[in-house]
Amino acid sequence: MTDVAAVVFDLGQVLVRWDPYLPYEGRLARDQVEQYFADVDFPTFNHRQDAGRPWAEARAEVLARFPHHVDAFDLYVEHFADSLPGPVPGSERLVRDLVDAGVRVLGLTNWSAETFHHAEPAAPAIGLLEDVLVSGREGLAKPDPRIFELLVERFDLDPGATVYTDDNAANVAAAAAAGLVALEFRSAARLRADLVARGVPVPEAGVAAT
Repeated sequence: MTDVAAVVFDLGQVLVRWDPYLPYEGRLARDQVEQYFADVDFPTFNHRQDAGRPWAEARAEVLARFPHHVDAFDLYVEHFADSLPGPVPGSERLVRDLVDAGVRVLGLTNWSAETFHHAEPAAPAIGLLEDVLVSGREGLAKPDPRIFELLVERFDLDPGATVYTDDNAANVAAAAAAGLVALEFRSAARLRADLVARGVPVPEAGVAAT
């Protein structure tokens, strides 16, 4: 028997691939994109979107501080779907195997509420999840410990019986601090092996469909 009752997946780079440069391909030169990202401090800028800032408010900030980058901002928003080139290999099969095994599967993602509708078309495994806690809808973003508290409360999870996986080490550490069984995601095959080692009744990588 397994002590794992639920597996909670981060989405970006775990279930769905994300590359913020892709919306610009064929539309804006790479050096211009890199300058835009550097000027606005894109990781911080994007985190604010994940934490619930409306895109209209973000555009107003760019217009005020970096008016020469408004076109770059607009291209990203208009072509956001292009930043999601498809699923992470092997992850959908793992989600399906967990569902078949009777393990609860959920999502916890840092994602703007206004662009989240693009996620499932890019990675259908997201539609197999019982539910997804979306940071932009909650006004909280990982690694804020409050979002993990909210996750446990909303879905009535036993932290010690819940595996959380994420490709971001800071988020993994925050999940562990919240009492979850936190695993850094490196590949679907590695996560599958980690779950098998914890007694989760899914096929091992050598016999699982890819």
